[in-house]
Amino acid sequence: MSQIAASAVIHPMAVVEDGAVIGENVRIGPFCRVGPRVTLKEGVELLSNAVVTGLTEVGAGSKVHPMAVIGGVSQSLHEAGEESRLVVGANCTMREGVTMNCGTVGGGGITRVGDNCLFLANSHVAHDCILGNEIILSNNVMLAGHVRVEDKAILSGGCAVHQFTRIGRQAFIGGLSAVAYDVIPYGMLNGNPGILGGLNVVGMSRSGIERSVIHQVPPRLQADLRKRRLRARQCRRDPRRISRLRACHRNSRFHRGRKRSGFVFAPSWQELIHGGGRSA
Repeated sequence: MSQIAASAVIHPMAVVEDGAVIGENVRIGPFCRVGPRVTLKEGVELLSNAVVTGLTEVGAGSKVHPMAVIGGVSQSLHEAGEESRLVVGANCTMREGVTMNCGTVGGGGITRVGDNCLFLANSHVAHDCILGNEIILSNNVMLAGHVRVEDKAILSGGCAVHQFTRIGRQAFIGGLSAVAYDVIPYGMLNGNPGILGGLNVVGMSRSGIERSVIHQVPPRLQADLRKRRLRARQCRRDPRRISRLRACHRNSRFHRGRKRSGFVFAPSWQELIHGGGRSA
């Protein structure tokens, strides 16, 4: 039996299956479908032809536009119908054609989206992704499985993010970029393959970081790049060092517990400013 709040408005041509939980002031437009294990929190709005299915929770004040499919079964080759979930935070907007999949048992069983996120037309969030708050995915952005995106990151149109990759807080990914390795917080990545083209200084300033601190970042980052290049040269001379280098990556705070490791970086600070780079 569905639990439908008295203040909810459901169009007579919408389908709300038995078992769905519909909160106060929810609005469901024509030709929408709400599955039996869906929870729509207070003030959620589904425009026409939207689908919310699976074991899915949509946070208060969120809006789902036409042709979006929220909570579909994962596209993982290992999907076997196990119990998994999708949780979308409050005040998120999912524009036309957005798709979000539930998690998989192998990836923790949950896909999670934070609050105040914006997903533009035809963007995709795959299974087991964990997204923070105030993130923007522009049109046709594709997140593969197990991707983590931290707060306030912006992903421009058409970019693709490799599975198990992590994008740091307030990073900026340029349009049509290919993200194959982790992007540092406040990093700006462009190109295919993606290279670190600079730092999101405007984002750093807006987040309250003092100017004096911002000026300290380039030399520290340059020193880190120098160390990484040295390690890479040592590995080429002595293959036995490769395993130790990988262990260092895995044990770092940013990579701890990750299956995929390595940052995107530029070979020198000058190229970090003017373009050109590689991954380590």
